[in-house]
Amino acid sequence: MSTVLQAKERKIFRHSALNKIRKEGNIPGVIYGSKTESKSIYLSEKDLIKTIRDVGRNGIISLDVDGDKQNVILTDYQSDPLKNILVHVDFRAVDMSTELNANVRVTLVGDAAGVKDGGVMQQALHEISVTATPTNIPQSIDVDVTNLQVEEKVTIADIKGNYSSITFNHEDDEVIASILAPRQEEVIDTGEKQSEAPHDNLEGTDENGGEG
Repeated sequence: MSTVLQAKERKIFRHSALNKIRKEGNIPGVIYGSKTESKSIYLSEKDLIKTIRDVGRNGIISLDVDGDKQNVILTDYQSDPLKNILVHVDFRAVDMSTELNANVRVTLVGDAAGVKDGGVMQQALHEISVTATPTNIPQSIDVDVTNLQVEEKVTIADIKGNYSSITFNHEDDEVIASILAPRQEEVIDTGEKQSEAPHDNLEGTDENGGEG
């Protein structure tokens, strides 16, 4: 069941009106979709963040714009990393029976055997692009690395069987995570650092989101 989020249509587009919206704790945004006329809106930043934490980054939200409800997902947002606030959000109206593309974050689960033996975990993919109907898009893709040994890897092909209701938009041999031998750790420390997972401002961090 989708969570209801209240919003209002935005009809004044002067810069001063935007400033007033943000000063009152609201965020300007837009709704769009193939069967929906684009509409400018604004809504409570506090309510949006709570809703996303409840339903997940790719969760279905029932957006109530002045009494008119439609199912949407949050497709993009912009944030101000200095002020740690959201400044704009994009919603896509969805047909619950139509497949769509979404980026789902990867969560590594378990304490890898190879790391206990001194190996270094390297996560190559922090998000995976999938295609599925809105209700089948997972909040995260969990990858069990418990039995992963030094110099072993987990690929897209290894996890496909756990998610039969979604299509992975990646090659089967694309590496999600691997464990490097201890002797390679120095190369990582002095050369390429392990890439950090992109933080999500909606989960309480101050990193910048995507451009809208």
